[in-house]
Amino acid sequence: MKRPKTPMYPPPSTPPTPQQRQSFTRLLKPISKKRRNILQNPQPLPAAAGDAAIKWKPLNINKSELYLPLTFPTGQTFRWRQTGASQYTGPVGPHLVSLKQLEDNGVGYYCHFTDSEDMARIDLFDFLNMGISLNEMWSEFKASDERFAELALYLEGARVLRQDPLECLIQFICSSNNNIQRITKMVDFISSKGEFLGNVGGYDFFEFPTLERLALVSEAELREAGLNILLARWQLCNQNPGGVEWLATLRKLDLQEAIDGLCSLPGVGPKVAACIALFSLDQHHAIPVDTHVWQIATRYLIPELAGTRLTPKICNRVADAFVSKYGKYAGWAQTLLFISELPSQRALLPSSFWNTEERSSPKLQMKIQAIQETKENPGSKRKTTVPNAFNLLPDHLQDSSNNDDIHDSSHSICHIFFSQASR
Repeated sequence: MKRPKTPMYPPPSTPPTPQQRQSFTRLLKPISKKRRNILQNPQPLPAAAGDAAIKWKPLNINKSELYLPLTFPTGQTFRWRQTGASQYTGPVGPHLVSLKQLEDNGVGYYCHFTDSEDMARIDLFDFLNMGISLNEMWSEFKASDERFAELALYLEGARVLRQDPLECLIQFICSSNNNIQRITKMVDFISSKGEFLGNVGGYDFFEFPTLERLALVSEAELREAGLNILLARWQLCNQNPGGVEWLATLRKLDLQEAIDGLCSLPGVGPKVAACIALFSLDQHHAIPVDTHVWQIATRYLIPELAGTRLTPKICNRVADAFVSKYGKYAGWAQTLLFISELPSQRALLPSSFWNTEERSSPKLQMKIQAIQETKENPGSKRKTTVPNAFNLLPDHLQDSSNNDDIHDSSHSICHIFFSQASR
């Protein structure tokens, strides 16, 4: 039995200006209306076939609008996997999709599983936030910021995704005070409670489960996955217990109202709330402030705050500085600046972007040597220079210590799970 069509996502509550919105009718060329279920019994793609087994369909966008290695493995989502050279695979609602950066610098897609390819392509464009022109937005940023203009030459195509609010919420609750290994384990466990979509590159992929399905997970399963359930059950929203519907209404609120609503959930602080707002709630000027973003701000925007303690008041000043500089799409600008500070990307930038400490860093020099060797010897067995979720994230997320700790983020998820079961 085929699952019913998933309704189209609502349009952004604060749509981009006409100059920054691309026409979906122009981007979405007519495709076959024939319904298909590509994988009746989803199986891994043949290892020997590789790209030969996939007929990539163009998305009619180029690298300047979407560069996959600067979009998917940079901490926005933990549900997509690198399944080949410049190829990433993940679920978009009930669809299983692979994206690949093509040799002509365009992007191709392939639906491994879908009930409707028409709906899959529409949902994919919505997920990729393709209603917003990155080129036009960045032109404005480059005109007002010389450093951004220089970075954009090397890091073009870093796009902000538009994820499902519940999926984004739970992923970022998992990310609080956790390392990448633990985050991945928790997100994989939660995802596995949804409908199985297929296996690509050795990875199993699932449609994200509903709260009703998650509420049926046993205490033993949650404990095994590192999710503590010692705290009392808690409703998703005390004042308006609407669950997923309540989350969707946050797209229609002002940024501060959306942040306040998210922060009413246990385990969600201002930074996590800002991530959720930016990556799923159309709050394009949300600024997730942590020590890394604070350091960027004190170096280039508000140097007078260098050396101060990162208090809530200072966090607000940092966010205000980004918005003052970049306007209503400040979150997109901050995303590029954050990516430029990640270790793997620093190694790809000219030395003029490094500070004195980085220029003398043995660790950075080793990364540079590895990248240069890979370029000189493409057939080398050394790890590919395409960044992945582990080596791109800040060092504190790469730390594999303290894996046995039970974090507040685990508690929060269980509050949300069991609030649904108690209704």
